[in-house]
Formats: sequence, C-alpha cells, structure tokens
Amino acid sequence: MRSLFAGAAIVAALLALPAAAAAKRAPADEQVLNIGHRGASGLAPEHTFPSYDLALKQGADYIEQDLQQASDGTLVVIHDATLDRTARGPVENCTGLVSDKTLEQLKTCDVGSWFNERYPENAREEYVGLEIPTLDEVLARYRKRTNYYIETKNPEDADRMEERLITLLDEYKLLRPAADRWQVLIQSFSPDSLLRVQALEPELPLIQLFFGSETSETIQARLDAVAEYAVGIGPSKADVDAALVEAAHERCLDIHPYTVNESAEMRDLIDVGVDGMFTNFPARLDEVLGKDAVGGKHAAKRAADAQADCVAGS
Repeated sequence: MRSLFAGAAIVAALLALPAAAAAKRAPADEQVLNIGHRGASGLAPEHTFPSYDLALKQGADYIEQDLQQASDGTLVVIHDATLDRTARGPVENCTGLVSDKTLEQLKTCDVGSWFNERYPENAREEYVGLEIPTLDEVLARYRKRTNYYIETKNPEDADRMEERLITLLDEYKLLRPAADRWQVLIQSFSPDSLLRVQALEPELPLIQLFFGSETSETIQARLDAVAEYAVGIGPSKADVDAALVEAAHERCLDIHPYTVNESAEMRDLIDVGVDGMFTNFPARLDEVLGKDAVGGKHAAKRAADAQADCVAGS
C-alpha cells in the first residue's frame, strides 16, 4: 500500500491534496474504531488475558499490545520499561528493567495483584497471580478472531524487535490480513522503528504516535513526512482539533487519539472527525457509537478500504 506514495510526482500530488479529500471518507459514526487501550484496563489489569477478554466482550474492535523485549529476545506484552509499577514477586526478578530479565524470570511475576491494590472497587480474586503474556501467547490465544494494535516500545534498546515481531505475525499468518484489511496495525513513537518495519514488510499498515508534549501545530508540520510511510497518526487527545483532523485527512492519514475515557470527550472527538480512539473503557465508546456501528473485523476492513480509496482518489 505504501508503494502508492513512491516517486516524487506522487509525493508532490499528496502535498497538494485539497481539503475536500476528507469528504471521501465514510461517515464518522460508521468509521470510528474502538481500540481497547491495554485491553479494558479501566476494569481489569492491563495487558492480561482478563483485560483483553473483557475488552472484546465490551465491543472493542482492536486490543492493544505494548511490546518490551526480554533479555533472551522474547517479545513480552507490558507497557512500562520497568517492572516496578505493575509487577509483584521476587525482587531480583520483578523489579528493574524488563530488558534485563529472562522470560523465565518474568514469568515468576504477578501482574494482577497491583490492580486489586490500586482499584479495590474492581478487584477480583482471579486477578492475583496473572502472568506477563508473551506476544506469542496473545496471538496463539486469539489468532485471527480479533484485530491487534501493536506498539514497539523502546525499540532503540532492543535487538531486532521489528524482525521478531514480523516473524511472529508470519507464523500466525497475519501479514496478509494486516496489509489487506488492517487486522494488525503497528504503531510507535519511533519513526525509525516504523521505517524498519516498512523495510521488512512494505505493505504493513503503520501508525505514527506523537507524545503529549506536541501540539496540533507541531504535529501538522510533520504530516507530510509521516504520510510517506504511515496510514495514520496517534496523537494525545489534548492535541486533537479540527485543523489537525483536516490536515491528516488531506494526506489520507487516519487519526486515532489516546486515551479517551469519558463519554463527553468521545462524542466531541467523533464530532471533530477522528477515525478511532484508544479507551480504557470500550463499553463506554461502544455505547456512544450506538447499536448500528460497524464493529470488529468489519470495522477494520472498512477503515482500510476508506484509506485506500482516499489514496487512490488523490
């Protein structure tokens, strides 16, 4: 898909794309993707199977995986670079950098008890003792039954993280579904990481994340470069305004802000034209979108088709 951007003439045409191109997209109420941020992490321990299961039950179109790499090269699903916030267990295994631990060490850690401690109103006995999942385990559990939104975390400190990720996607036969119907979206704050993915598998759909320290204006200034390799952007919700949405859509970039937990915020972002959003409470977004919203793999395919139509029409 990204090959459509190759060549100076096409890039020049893209930069001159009129604002009317945004009108080619599907109506927002049919198009907004419900992305379970670390699963349904407002109600269950983040990046655990109970969190993912609950997110899917509550209407999430995607479940998110943050990747860290263990010292033996295994890709594990945990947000922080360090274990201290969410892990409990032997100090030598369950504190400090994830990247300093082997998978065997990481599997001794309990990543559910902290949630019970912090959120007693949502505590459950079955959360005690939950393990850090590997990406392999997540893909083995859900296979092609759901959509995955995968982030490369700290890729500059990892050994061949992108290559290992693509190997797993290939093993589970997800490369073609990712390219054709966005069954997998790969995001990162690191442009270099996304470009490494592109070099290995040029058709994979990529999302450029932006830190909350950015603004609508600074993000807009980078969109021409981003459009050469990505299909979308992931800004902080605070940086999203009509100008950013229009600028992204002019370049056929979808926009998926993070992390949106209140119904009023969800409605405001839908009204301004976003194409999806990350939320800790997928049921809330599902309710806002309504019973007629396209969901699951159909939603992902529609988003992929709308983006392809936009590029073709440019």
